[in-house]
Order: sequence, then structure tokens, then C-alpha cells
Amino acid sequence: MIDTGPAPVATPAVREAHGARLRRWAWTAAGMLMVALGIIGAMLPVMPTTIFLILALACFSRASPRLEHWLLHHPRFGHPLRQWREHRAVSRRGKAMACTGMAIGFVAMCLGHPPWWVIALVGAIEIAVLIYLLRRPEGPAPNNGTPTN
Repeated sequence: MIDTGPAPVATPAVREAHGARLRRWAWTAAGMLMVALGIIGAMLPVMPTTIFLILALACFSRASPRLEHWLLHHPRFGHPLRQWREHRAVSRRGKAMACTGMAIGFVAMCLGHPPWWVIALVGAIEIAVLIYLLRRPEGPAPNNGTPTN
């Protein structure tokens, strides 16, 4: 048997680089999962789309500039995501679609005859989400020609 000496010890820099790669991989995987859920939500009226894409954008911003750019410049979802990132704004159409989807989902849930506490809990959560959503601006404030300080 040949003795090759002790096993090499990873330096702190090597461990940190490995940890950074692992974190980037985890953020990218989470972002891809959020995109998949967003795509499913685009097809099902009872599941949201935008929130999953906003979460995907947050994940990609920590892991992959290429995927972040792809999402921000997507022909269908890019504009609403840029509006959210820049102004925390949701378009009037987006608000209407979200409210309609939530109402359809709530009615569908109630038709399944869940326990009263499930109806109350989901109703309370949906009311809180609706209040938050409806208080968001609908876009950047219009510039009426007056200079800003």
C-alpha cells in the first residue's frame, strides 16, 4: 500500500466558494420551481401567477443575472414584473384578474363543503390580500410637467 499522506484540507476560501455555488444552485432551483408554479397558475383560475413570478424574480436576482434578465424582458410577464420591481405597482387589469381569480377559488372551495373554520381562515387571508393588493399603485405616478425635488 502506498501512503499518500493526509487528506487535503479545504481552505476557508474553497469552502466559501463551494457554499456560494450551493447557494446559487438553491436560489436557481427555487426560482425555477416558482416559474413552474406561475405557469400552472396561468392555466388554472384558482391559482395565482404573478406572485410566483415575483418570487422567481427575487430568487433569480440572487443567483442568475441571465434568468433574471429573461424574466424581466419576457414578452408576456416582463412589463408587470418591471412595474412591480420599480414602483411596487399592479395594473388595474392585474388587480381585476387577481380579485376574480380569488373569488372563483373561494366559491369553488365553498362548493366542496369544507369545515367552517377553513372557510373563515381562507376568507380572512383573502380579505387581507385584497386590501394589500387594492392599495398598490397602478403604475408610476404621471409626470404633469412639474419638476420634482
